[in-house]
Amino acid sequence: MDYVSALVPPVVMAVFFIGVVRVIVKTQGGAAKAKEDAAVDAALARVEGARKASAGGDA
Repeated sequence: MDYVSALVPPVVMAVFFIGVVRVIVKTQGGAAKAKEDAAVDAALARVEGARKASAGGDA
């Protein structure tokens, strides 16, 4: 019975890890993808605008 108690923790962790990976894969894309992409694009545009403004002010 020692081998069963030795194998249970790795098996439980493997099942949990597989479940986490499945949740991550399933939540990629979908209805909110365009909204998330727009938020990232807006944040990048703000950073680029601030970078250009500070570069222009230093010249």
